[in-house]
Amino acid sequence: MTERDRARRAVGTARTRHVLGVIATAVVLVSACALTLAPFLLSFLTSLTSTTQFGQQGPFGLPNPPVLDNYVDLFSRRVDFAEAFWTTVGLVAVVTVCQLFFSVLAAFAFARLRFPGRDVLFWVFLGTLMVPQVVTIVPLFLMLAQTGQRGTFLGLALPYLLGSPYAVFLLRESFRQIPQELVDAMRIDGGGTLRVLFSLIVPLSRPILVTLGLITVVTHWNNFMWPLMIGGNRVFVLTTATATLQEQYTNNTTLVMAATTLAMLPLIVVFVIFQRQIVRSISISGFR
Repeated sequence: MTERDRARRAVGTARTRHVLGVIATAVVLVSACALTLAPFLLSFLTSLTSTTQFGQQGPFGLPNPPVLDNYVDLFSRRVDFAEAFWTTVGLVAVVTVCQLFFSVLAAFAFARLRFPGRDVLFWVFLGTLMVPQVVTIVPLFLMLAQTGQRGTFLGLALPYLLGSPYAVFLLRESFRQIPQELVDAMRIDGGGTLRVLFSLIVPLSRPILVTLGLITVVTHWNNFMWPLMIGGNRVFVLTTATATLQEQYTNNTTLVMAATTLAMLPLIVVFVIFQRQIVRSISISGFR
C-alpha cells in the first residue's frame, strides 16, 4: 500500500467518524428535544379531548374531533379562573419590579460602596439561601395572619418585595466586572451615586437583569405553597385555582390540562421575546 492510499484511507476514516459524530449528536439532540416537548404537547392535546373520549382512549390518543369544551368549562367553575389569571399577572409584575429594584440597590452597595461590615453583611445575607423555606414559612404565615393579611393580595406579595439573595449575588458579581475607570469618568463629569447606578451600571447590566427578571417571573408564576397557605379560599392564583379542579372522586384530567396549557402560554411568550437577552447573559456572566 502506497503512502497516497494510506492518506486516502485516513481521510476517509476521518470523514466517516465526523459523519457518525454528527449523526449521533443529532439523535441525542432530537431525543432530548422530544422528551422536553412531549409533556407540553400531551397537555395541549389532552385539553382538546372530551372527557368521554379521554376515558375511552387514554392519555395518548389524538382528539377526534378536537373540542374546546374544557376551556369553556374552565371559566364557568366556582373558582373564577380569569380572576386567578389576572391576580397572578399582577402579583408577578409587582414582585418582579420590586425585587429587581431593591436587589439592584443592595448589589450596588455591596459592589461599589465602602462601609464598615460590608463583606460580613453580604455573606450573612447570602447565607439566608441555605435556610430551607419550610423553616420560615410557618412563622411568616403566623405573622401575616395576625396582622390581617391572610386572604389579601398584599399578603401574597409582601414576603418577596424586598429583594432576593440570589439576585443580589448575581448582580453584585456583574457590577464588579464593570471597569472602575468608567465609574470614575462619570464622577468626574459630576455624576452622583444614583446617576452612576442608573445611567451607567444598570444599562451595562441589562442582560443579567433580563435573565433575573425571567427567573423571578417563572418562580412566582409557578409558586404554589405560599399562595395556598396565605390565600385561603379568598384569593386564588393560577396554581391554586388549578388545584381546585381536582375533586375527591373525579380527576377532571382534561380540565386540568386545559388550565395547565393556559398557564404555560404566557411563560412561553416571555421566553420567546427575551431569548436573545437570556443567551447573551449566559455568555457574558455564565450565571456565576
